[in-house]
Amino acid sequence: MTVKLALAKWALGPVFLTQGKWVRRETPVLPEPAGPRTGVAGDGPLLRLLVLGDSAGAGVGAATQDEALAGRIVSRLASTRRIEWRIVARTGATTASTIRHLERHEPFTADVVVTSLGVNDVTGDVGVEKFLALQAHLHGLLREKFGTRLVLASGLPPMHLFPALPQPLRWYLGERAGELDRAIAQWLTVSNGAQHLPFRGEVDAVHMAADGFHPGPAVYDAWGEAAARRIEAYFQRT
Repeated sequence: MTVKLALAKWALGPVFLTQGKWVRRETPVLPEPAGPRTGVAGDGPLLRLLVLGDSAGAGVGAATQDEALAGRIVSRLASTRRIEWRIVARTGATTASTIRHLERHEPFTADVVVTSLGVNDVTGDVGVEKFLALQAHLHGLLREKFGTRLVLASGLPPMHLFPALPQPLRWYLGERAGELDRAIAQWLTVSNGAQHLPFRGEVDAVHMAADGFHPGPAVYDAWGEAAARRIEAYFQRT
């Protein structure tokens, strides 16, 4: 954490705590969307896809899984490949809780994993060094237990633009999200078999979900398109 953020946390901690409680009380709780969490689509070379992580990975903010991240990725890849896909994502998941869940999970093969993690690490006040250590552990687990060849670590969203968050909490969480995102982007430039996928989509009341905190279908569409392009490019080379 930078000195500026540490001082802000010290000086404004009680304000952040009060505003956080208000956000949790006043923000509508949206459900994870209907639809299967596993499936097969398309025809061609086999590619096994896992969407892993938190409520955005689970598709909160979309009406169905077809409109959510997994559905948008599959719809683009299925024109040239046979996609066996699954979602392992839960509202509230952090990087640490996702590791614990996968350690208990029966092994399966996932050639490519798209992660949606970090927002709950931000709200849980996880520091940069701890976040990177957890991400390294997660990526190693995916390679060793699930045979993953490519991890796409989705970038953290610009939380300073989230309509649901009041100031100064919005500023503080935005700065923390940016700090973690820059750190993982730099780390992944030297990480074998993993890439940073920068955030895509508009973050405003029109494009976000009704709660002002989760992606809406348009954001999922932009995110899914960016992920599908990276996946196709990677597996054309290997």
